[in-house]
Amino acid sequence: MRHRTQKKSENDLKVMTYNLRLDIASDKENAWPNRKDFLSSQILFLEPDILGVQEAKPNQVDDLKASLENYKFIGKGRDGGQEGEHSGIYYNSHKLKVENEDTFWLSETPDVVSKGWDADYPRVCTYGLFTFKKSEQKIWVFNTHLDHVGAEAQREGMQLILNRIKEVNIQNYPVILMGDFNVEPDSEVIRSLKSQLSDSREKAEVVFGPEGTFNAFKYNEPVTRRIDYIMVSDGIKVEKYATLSSSIDFKFPSDHFPVFVELRLE
Repeated sequence: MRHRTQKKSENDLKVMTYNLRLDIASDKENAWPNRKDFLSSQILFLEPDILGVQEAKPNQVDDLKASLENYKFIGKGRDGGQEGEHSGIYYNSHKLKVENEDTFWLSETPDVVSKGWDADYPRVCTYGLFTFKKSEQKIWVFNTHLDHVGAEAQREGMQLILNRIKEVNIQNYPVILMGDFNVEPDSEVIRSLKSQLSDSREKAEVVFGPEGTFNAFKYNEPVTRRIDYIMVSDGIKVEKYATLSSSIDFKFPSDHFPVFVELRLE
């Protein structure tokens, strides 16, 4: 397996999706205060241009803002304003700027705080239209966290996101849709999604790391459930894909592994 290193291009993009695991005291030794430095240093080392996070409580959003000095953030919490868990996006503000952004709820009433269909919790999708400062190339980025219980909410929520992409992307720019979809690759949700977008893992020239992304903080068990994704439209070349299972002293920085890709806009 050989990969030719290509010359750097202004339209190269490093993208990462990361379910941070909400800050909850009952996680004890795995609680956020014990792992936030590990997690933020991992992000700083990898230097994604775009980072989609899920389950980020307001204090976690702020902790990462403090660590990621060159980044700006977009997104609202699922309980409205900045309250509750965020599926927000951090971006490298030296390289990218945001033309417009929005957060909507995965429900029958997407413009107001709401819970949809058979979902256990309110769920949101945050998106933005990003412009590369040097090349002026534009790209839409959507980040979400589908419900973990409601099968109908998963299907309908994803359809709502696809409808929104169609609605806003009248110029036909490249699109990235990422997040914790809470479903595995053989699910109906992923199968129908792949009629419109490609799975970056399948498209990548180089694939690294375990297939599973949900580790449940269980260091001694195989990680088999793949529920975190980065999906891409046509016009995006996937050079590298990684699921990063880093640990320190038998501890993971989150109960999900981050998924990290190196892309090129063609």
